[in-house]
Amino acid sequence: MSSNKQSVPGASEGARRATSEAPGTGRRGKGRWSAKRKMAVVLEFLRGEDLESLSRKYAVTAATLSDWRDAFLASGEAGLKIREDDLVDEQGRRMKSVIAELAMTVELQRERIQQLENANPSLKWRSKR
Repeated sequence: MSSNKQSVPGASEGARRATSEAPGTGRRGKGRWSAKRKMAVVLEFLRGEDLESLSRKYAVTAATLSDWRDAFLASGEAGLKIREDDLVDEQGRRMKSVIAELAMTVELQRERIQQLENANPSLKWRSKR
């Protein structure tokens, strides 16, 4: 007879809990870091946490942490610039929309005046010269 072992889903999670390790800290510096995790570490760094202690705490090199910080700050600066540009673009779009609406109103009024003048020739506009 052969005995087939089946893995129990969630077994590794239970083992991690049994060792009293927090679910988010099991991987420490190994594997891929999500953007959210990187951001949390960078924010700790920016709030004044020592670079060396963070490096030891998360098992990540100081150079990597510095790179993450630089990328985070560059992205933040770019985000602020985009918002200013978007604000200017949005104001321009609104102004163009208002101008287009006013131009359409003027054109419709001119057409209506022309229709009224054609219907009653005595209403034709006369110059004050």
